[in-house]
Amino acid sequence: MLVLSRKSQESVVIGGDDSFQRLLKITVLTVGGGKVRLGFEVDANVPVHRLEVWERIQAEGRLGKPREDARTPDA
Repeated sequence: MLVLSRKSQESVVIGGDDSFQRLLKITVLTVGGGKVRLGFEVDANVPVHRLEVWERIQAEGRLGKPREDARTPDA
């Protein structure tokens, strides 16, 4: 695990080089009251979930499958 220290309004960037085109930028928005508020900037087609939500999706076998409400036009 990589551990980094960041102050409020400082960011970390993941990807964005020749081998990994997608860019994920995480910014510390606020720190206080035992909580850290983070902002995520990433392509709209990249899913971002809290860990407990991702684990539930994985357990239900829905990762990588289209959502039921995502419809494609008939050809």
